[in-house]
Amino acid sequence: MSRWLELFLGILTAMGGFVEIGELTFMMNAGSKFDYRLLWVVLLGVVGIIVYGEIAGRIACVRGQGVFNVIRERAGARLGLLTVVSSLLVCLLTCAAEIGAIALLWQLLSGWPYRGLVLLALAFLLLVIWWFPFKWIERVFGLFGLLMTVFVVVAWRMQPDWGEVALGLVPTLPPDKPLLYAYYAVALLSAVMLPYETYFYGAGAVEDHWTPHDIRLNRGIVIVGFALGGLLAAALLAIGKLYLGPLQVEAGLPGTAAMSAATRLGRAGLWLALAGMFFAFAGAAIETAMSAAYGLAQFFGWPWGKFRAPRKAPRFVLAWVLVLVAATLVILTGLDPIKVVEYSIVFSVVILPLSYFPMMAISRDRDIMGAHVNGALVNVLGWGYFVLISVAAVAAIPLLVLTHGGEG
Repeated sequence: MSRWLELFLGILTAMGGFVEIGELTFMMNAGSKFDYRLLWVVLLGVVGIIVYGEIAGRIACVRGQGVFNVIRERAGARLGLLTVVSSLLVCLLTCAAEIGAIALLWQLLSGWPYRGLVLLALAFLLLVIWWFPFKWIERVFGLFGLLMTVFVVVAWRMQPDWGEVALGLVPTLPPDKPLLYAYYAVALLSAVMLPYETYFYGAGAVEDHWTPHDIRLNRGIVIVGFALGGLLAAALLAIGKLYLGPLQVEAGLPGTAAMSAATRLGRAGLWLALAGMFFAFAGAAIETAMSAAYGLAQFFGWPWGKFRAPRKAPRFVLAWVLVLVAATLVILTGLDPIKVVEYSIVFSVVILPLSYFPMMAISRDRDIMGAHVNGALVNVLGWGYFVLISVAAVAAIPLLVLTHGGEG
């Protein structure tokens, strides 16, 4: 495959896999509650995920290692174990929410019993991960996830006031509900910078056998792909403002988002939105299950990777199977997938500093990275974002409690 084609497909895949149920829900609800006032957080988060995604990919290119290899090396046994266990629980919650969202979509289309569809979603995901090579998983769900760009068209057709949109890129406080505003700011930052995205991206670079020759490819994919993904996130926020806001409703179900597409693009828009959400949610469920397995295998030194036959990486395979099964059991208890994803988003930001500090420490070490060490700009941005996410991590749980889980 030529470099240009690989770059093009990588960008499209990164964009198509950018949004999942948590980001969709929080973006639309933020627009409904605060108009465009939180667009600046989307921009802030996109730059952050570009910085850390590039670092994760570059470390994989130079060292052939994933994020949790780095965490084990730099964080030490106790802090490293805390990080891997915390990330496992967050991946489990996120995976559970995605499985529940898939079942809700299928129920909307079929009217079949919800719990039966949850089990069907589990069977589907198990078969896909077992049979598909890594490249197929990455491409199929990333590229078909691009159907979510129908929401960009919908937002454009709703004719937003571009002056108001521009003002939303400048931080401003709302006239009331400052705690709820702060809660959504932290949640949106977390939704854009979800830790599993860097876990999966770094592991994917190893799966694809990237070398130092692929560093430019890595940089192009994360900068352009994640930036375009941020455009999709901003479109969802705009739809929340223009569609949900006047109705005074929240995006409590995937069908609510799909109906926004139907109002502007008719039945075709509805079907494109539903298909896009299915591939986005299924892709996120697969990524979170595999990210949990990658983390465990890398930290404990097990053989891992889809490039290995299952019999040569049995504990890695068992790990992603158990994560999918456990996530399904969580949803079968009757928990609302939207509530589950809200908690997973909040707890994701809590563990972000644990994941990103070792990456910064490794990527700035010239003895390890050689000529591919961080430049001055990456160091400034990386440490600046580390301070920012540390503040967000400290504030996240108090804001969750004080706002009654974002209810106000």
